[in-house]
Amino acid sequence: MKILVVDDEDIVLESCQAVLEAEGFEVCLVPSADKALGAMKKNVFSLLLIDVKMPGHDGMYLMEAIKKEWPNIPILVMSGYYTTNTIKEAMDRGAATFIAKPFEPDELVETIRKVITKEERHGKKEGPRN
Repeated sequence: MKILVVDDEDIVLESCQAVLEAEGFEVCLVPSADKALGAMKKNVFSLLLIDVKMPGHDGMYLMEAIKKEWPNIPILVMSGYYTTNTIKEAMDRGAATFIAKPFEPDELVETIRKVITKEERHGKKEGPRN
């Protein structure tokens, strides 16, 4: 399973990579929304992990762009600026779930596994995806 992690902070990218690769995931790291869109055009990802606050285009912009082009990909939104409005906006734009930074490695892995399980169940109910 290939996961795209989008965050403008190197420490977050490196931490996510270490945790997720230790769990057997293939990880692609990008520091911006624009680079994420480029990576999406060249690769097939099973899940996206997107930060909300980034310079240039933010995570909400990225999520909207992704959902237009790839509506079935699950997106896990992360932010250190988690407010009720931020969480609601992320969910309204199609996020599968939201995780507050900083998070523990186990919390990240558990959240991703829950999203994957939910998507697999949903996919089986709906039939194969296009």
